[in-house]
Amino acid sequence: MCLYHTQRVALIRTIAIKPDIIFLDEPFSALDYQTRLKVSEDIYKIIKEEEITVIMVTHNISEAITLSDRIVVLTKRPAKVKNIYEINLSNKSTPINNRQAPEFSKYYDLLWKDIDG
Repeated sequence: MCLYHTQRVALIRTIAIKPDIIFLDEPFSALDYQTRLKVSEDIYKIIKEEEITVIMVTHNISEAITLSDRIVVLTKRPAKVKNIYEINLSNKSTPINNRQAPEFSKYYDLLWKDIDG
């Protein structure tokens, strides 16, 4: 079974027990770019359909913006909340389409400055 299907099966197995919250720690890090986009589309769709809250750790700014309603930026160790961003994209639909939203680059720049500073 390819990694794409393994990730998808693992998520479906997790959702089957009807959790209130799912924690995803760098869920796409082992995937190539195209597979990463494909899996993020699937996960996004499933999570929205099932109305599950997800806490996701990622170092990928684009991924965070396109998948999230809220992004929490942490400081370096010891980790403290540095900033919280409410993500409001027009025509929010799928992670790939969300990259085309006019607000995407604004959020990207804000987050980049926040983590770089």
